[in-house]
Amino acid sequence: MPGFADSFWSSGDYAGGLGVLFGKLQQGVVENQQILTIARMRAEAEDVYGMRLGEIGPATDRIPGGFSRDDGASVRKVAIIIGDKAYDGVRTEMEEAAKNHRKIAQGIRDLVVAPFTRWCDAHESRIQNSQDDLQARIKLHDKQAESVKKLRSHYFNKCRLVEDIEEENKLAFQDPETSPKGKIPEIKVQDKEAEEEEPIEIADEVYQPEQVKKILTHILQTIKLGETKVPILGTYQNTTSGADIVEYFQQYMGATSVSHAERIGQDLITHGFLRQPGSVGNIFANSSKMFYQWKSKSFQLTGIPEKKVALGRTFSMASNTDSIDSPVVGSVSEYLAGWNPLNNQHPNETPGDRLRREAGEADERYKAGVRKLDLYRCQLEEAIIEHLKYLERCELDRLKAMKTIILDFSGTISNVIPSLQSTVDNMMLYQETVQPSGDLRYLLENYRTGGFAPKVVVYENYYNSADEQTFGVDLEARARADRKRVPVIITTILTFLDNRYPDLEGDEARRSVWLVEVPLAQTHRVRDALNTGKPFNLETLEPYEIPIIASVLKLYLLELPASESTDSARISVIQNTLSQLRLANIATLDALMTHFTRLIELTSADETYVAALASALGPCILRPKTETSMTMEEKYSYRLIRDLFAHKVAIFSELKRASSLTHSISVDTRPRAVSSDESNRKANMEARARAIAAAGRSRATSPAPSPRGHRRDRSSGGPETRFPIASPTSSDHTRNNRGITQTAAARMSLEVPSEQGTPTTAEPTKEAATLQNITNGSSDTPHTSATYIPGMDDGLGEIGVEKRNSLGRAAPTSAARGRKPVGLARMSMDQSKRNSVGSDGGRVGVSLTDKPMDD
Repeated sequence: MPGFADSFWSSGDYAGGLGVLFGKLQQGVVENQQILTIARMRAEAEDVYGMRLGEIGPATDRIPGGFSRDDGASVRKVAIIIGDKAYDGVRTEMEEAAKNHRKIAQGIRDLVVAPFTRWCDAHESRIQNSQDDLQARIKLHDKQAESVKKLRSHYFNKCRLVEDIEEENKLAFQDPETSPKGKIPEIKVQDKEAEEEEPIEIADEVYQPEQVKKILTHILQTIKLGETKVPILGTYQNTTSGADIVEYFQQYMGATSVSHAERIGQDLITHGFLRQPGSVGNIFANSSKMFYQWKSKSFQLTGIPEKKVALGRTFSMASNTDSIDSPVVGSVSEYLAGWNPLNNQHPNETPGDRLRREAGEADERYKAGVRKLDLYRCQLEEAIIEHLKYLERCELDRLKAMKTIILDFSGTISNVIPSLQSTVDNMMLYQETVQPSGDLRYLLENYRTGGFAPKVVVYENYYNSADEQTFGVDLEARARADRKRVPVIITTILTFLDNRYPDLEGDEARRSVWLVEVPLAQTHRVRDALNTGKPFNLETLEPYEIPIIASVLKLYLLELPASESTDSARISVIQNTLSQLRLANIATLDALMTHFTRLIELTSADETYVAALASALGPCILRPKTETSMTMEEKYSYRLIRDLFAHKVAIFSELKRASSLTHSISVDTRPRAVSSDESNRKANMEARARAIAAAGRSRATSPAPSPRGHRRDRSSGGPETRFPIASPTSSDHTRNNRGITQTAAARMSLEVPSEQGTPTTAEPTKEAATLQNITNGSSDTPHTSATYIPGMDDGLGEIGVEKRNSLGRAAPTSAARGRKPVGLARMSMDQSKRNSVGSDGGRVGVSLTDKPMDD
């Protein structure tokens, strides 16, 4: 049975499968609260019931008269004796019942409510901690993935600029040193514009540049802007207190708390929209005494005019406004820092060299980002697997705890009140239905989102080189980089395993190498050592155990890019599969699908009906020869029917075209069979009967030797043909021909049988070899059939011989003269076709014609 660690991985991202799992686990937390509510309310009900039962006795005592009166001593005595016992018994029963119910209530509180409440709180805390930890790791991984995308885009842009300047250098008439100088700042401005167009992340939310522009415009138009005086440094314009900014974030940007609003303000400082004047650090805080200045970048992006301090005509180096943090000097220094030659670390660098250097630096940053992302991914997958195993144990413990609680709940009641045994039996029956393993299997079978599927972020080199990474690279690209038909990592690992198999003890140990569950951390450790894009030798694998190496190979195969499959490819596979069937099978399947697709279309059937129809027809069209527990769960027949419904025209039109083309080609080359025209059948039968009768009259009427002696001619055949042997009947030929036809059809599938496939004439058999010219004492009248029987002239003048006996059974010649032969006893007076050998199209080795048998 699969576990959590191999069941809640999604194809798109890591959060999809985990979201489904935590949704079910939170549902389990709610189920725990429901069980607790049942136990609490039952305890309260039992307590109230016991209290009310305990109030019955005092209530009856407060009623005057009754059994307390002593009037009528004789009757009273009997009444007191009988009634008092009954009364006291009823009162005692009520008091005992009250005690029992209060005992039930106390037992439920002590054995069920209190311990299960503590366990439920701890279980909920465990689930929440796991969810928070995984969410934080996924968020860190996603943030790094976004950073890698930005680095990749920046790297590709730099590579394109390098290519552009190289093309310009090829076409230019001047050397790079004498080329116009105005191109350098132009390229730099384009880089800034390209970078400014990238999305901006503020408080874990990603905003597009247009969205940021709208937000800043609304802020600058709504929030209060003032002036802030800083000792020595001077006065700063366009400032706002931290408290006002936090209030705005909570009111308009949906900040749920002060810390959330402070994170938004800190991100604005990070992205250069806000700063804290007169301070070295830039830390945003919710304070009415701390002021923050909106930088010129905010006003330039929104288009709102910026309020600036008017410059004096003269100023000295010792003035207050000369500080590096002042608005004027700060902005000027920022402007001059971009082109000041003194700050250039590469003074003699040409534009082409500078762009190539920047492209190389961008490439290194991109590589480092990919490696960091791969490290985060591996750590995330390891954490996910550990948490999934831990959560599986937690969920199993929860189900076992529920089973135990229900058992304790029912046991508490059953031990105190035997009269509720029937209710307790029902409750015991209910708790018997709780199967932790079965419920866990149900959760996996109905809510699993997929097996372990690692998401590899591959370093994409601009020049399509695959020598930086081994895992996750396309199989063909890896083999091309290794200059091998099979990637080196696969052949090396398989060779290593082949060399190490003999070291293992027993075949069971060798087979279990591929089935051992290896911790993912150990597999990733070996993967990190091999993921260099370079070949490695067998000595690299020696320090590791054999199951770990096998697990690395499985991980390599799992991290290969997914294959691209389309509907047209699947349709082609279905056509190739169906083309192996007989023509009758294909035509029948086409007729069925035409009927059902027309029915679906005419009745406007919905998806539910189509699914039900496909499920019902699946076993009728495709089913296994032997049903097993595995085949009962397969849905191949259902999927085939759905594909035939959806792509009926595309599948069968191509099959019909191929089948008709094959048939037209095979008909032209197929040998023609002997004609089976029976238009002259009656005349031929009558002529043959007359010939047989005439041949019988030319013979002696008795098998006894004549006075001139019995003449025996030498047999023309070998020893095996000395005696007439009845050739096979029509049923035998029919059966043989049917077997040949079925074999050829099974072998040739849709193609019409060729000359080699279906012989037009039967092979001569040992029985057919005996059909030679048979003479009996005279060579003048040859008998053309093996059915010659002495005495055939007895009443055979106009008899129509049934073809079943046209090669008939030879009767013994020692029979009495007046007795009809055995072979003729089965002849019918009606010229029936049912056993006609002549009507079999000439496919047997005997030809019923009145001519010598030697041709």
